[in-house]
Amino acid sequence: SVQLVVTALAIFAVGMLFALDWKAALVIGLGLALSSTAIGLQILGERKELQSPHGRLGFAILLLQDVAAIPILALIPLLAADPAAGSAAPNAFGAVRVVLTIAAVIVGGRLLLRPLFRIAARTQMPEVFTASTLLVVLGTAWLVGLAGISMSLGAFLAGVLLADSEYRHEIEARIDPFKGLLLGLFFISVGMTADIRMVPHQPVLIAAMLAGLLVLKGLILFGVGRLAREDASSALKLAGVLAQGGEFAFIVFTLAVQNRLLDAQLRDLLIVVITLSMALTPLLVVLFARLGPTQATEKPAYDAIDEDDAPRVIIAGFGRVGQIVARILRANQIRFTAIESSIEQVEFSRRFGSQIYYGDPTRSDLLRAAQVEKAELFIVATDDPETNIRTARLVRRMYPQLKVIARARNRQHAFRLMDLGADVVRETFHSSLEMSRMALQQLGMPEALAGQRVDRFREFDEKLLAEQHLFYDDEAAIMQNAREAQNDLDRLFEADIAQEHATRKEGAA
Repeated sequence: SVQLVVTALAIFAVGMLFALDWKAALVIGLGLALSSTAIGLQILGERKELQSPHGRLGFAILLLQDVAAIPILALIPLLAADPAAGSAAPNAFGAVRVVLTIAAVIVGGRLLLRPLFRIAARTQMPEVFTASTLLVVLGTAWLVGLAGISMSLGAFLAGVLLADSEYRHEIEARIDPFKGLLLGLFFISVGMTADIRMVPHQPVLIAAMLAGLLVLKGLILFGVGRLAREDASSALKLAGVLAQGGEFAFIVFTLAVQNRLLDAQLRDLLIVVITLSMALTPLLVVLFARLGPTQATEKPAYDAIDEDDAPRVIIAGFGRVGQIVARILRANQIRFTAIESSIEQVEFSRRFGSQIYYGDPTRSDLLRAAQVEKAELFIVATDDPETNIRTARLVRRMYPQLKVIARARNRQHAFRLMDLGADVVRETFHSSLEMSRMALQQLGMPEALAGQRVDRFREFDEKLLAEQHLFYDDEAAIMQNAREAQNDLDRLFEADIAQEHATRKEGAA
C-alpha cells in the first residue's frame, strides 16, 4: 500500500507541475502506480526467485495492486461527476454499477463455482474440467463487459474466485498448457494497443516520460524494499521487476477517456510509454541484478521459504490414514497440503477446515501446482496399491531428493515401494502388534514383558522385510527364507523364555 500511495502521489505532483487538471493528474498517478503482474510474475518464476525475499515482497505488492485496481475503476466515474453540469447523478450511478457488478460476480461465483466443478469432477473427464474453467473465465468476462466494465477485469475476478476454491491445483494443472499461448496473446495485444508511430514524432517527450517513470518508480520501490528490511541487492531487484507500467493502466486510462477525464492523444502517449517500459523490464532486471552482490553471497531460495508460504508436507490421499496424519501435523502446527481424488471426501473434509484440494496425485502437472518442490516430505496415504506405486514413482522421478513415506497394504506392496526408495509403513502391521500386546496382557503377562515381546517381534520382522526385499521376486527363495526365519524366531523366543526362567530362579534364591 505504501508503494501504491507514494507512487500515485509523486506522479500526481509531477502532473500538477506540468499544469494538468488535478483529476487527470490523479488518474495518471493511480494508473502508472500499477505494475505488470503478468511480466513481474513471469520473470520471477523464470529466474526461480518467487520465494526469494524480493520475490515474496514483489508478489505481495502485485497482489495488492490488482485488488486496488477495482476501487480505482469505481473512482473514475465519481471524478468525472460535475454537479454544475448536472452529470453528478449519472456518474455516481456508473460508480455504483461498477461496485454492484463486482459484488454480484463475487457472490454469484462463490455460490455457483463449487456445484459446477463438483459436476465436472464427477465426470472424471479432463476435457470437461478444462472446458468448465474456460467457461467460467469467458462467461465472467462477458457478463462484466455487459455492465460496461472491462472484460479484462472480469477475467481477473474469475481467476480470484477460482484460486479460492478447493479445485485450485487441479485447475492450475489443466490450464497450464494454455499459459504460454495466452501470455503470448497478451503481449501481442499490448503491442497492438500501442501506437508506435508516435515515437519518431515525439522521441524526446516519450524518452523523458519513460525515463521519468522508470526512475521514479524504481526509487520508490527501492525505498519500499529497504523499508521492509531487505538488503540493497534485494531492493534493487524489486525495483527492476516492478518499475514498469501495468496492464490495468490500459483499462484505467481507457475508462478515463470515456468519462472525459483524459483526451485520447494523452492516453495513446501514456500507453506507448507503458509498453516501452514493459519491453525494457528484462534488461532492467539483468542490470539491477548485476549491480548487487553475486549470487554466491545470497541465501539459497529454499532457505527463505517459511511455513506461511509453502507446505512442509504433501499428503496424497485423505482417507482414514491421511486424516490421522493430517490431524497430528496440524496439532504440531506443521503446514501441509492434502490431495484427494474423491470429490465427496474433499467436500466433507473441507467442512472441518482441512487444507485439502481435489486432484489426481499421479499427474506431474498437479504436483507442480501443489508446490511439491518446496516440501520437505511427501506422504503417500491412498488406499489403492497401484495408485501408491504410480505416485511414489512419479515423485521419485520428479523430486529425487524429496523424502517419501508410503502406505503399504502387504509385504509385496511394501517391496515394490522400497524399490522406489520410499520408507514404507504397512497399514495393518502396527495395529496387529498392538492387538498382540493387549492379548498377551489379557492372558496374564506383565505389561512391560508383553511390550518387550512385541517389540522383539517388530524388530525381527522389519529386519526380515529388509532381507527379503533383496530377492522378493524369487518365490522359492522367499519360501525358504520364511521357513528359516520362523525357526529363528522360535529359537529367539525360546531363548528369551529360558532367560526369564533363570532370572526368576535367581530372584527366588
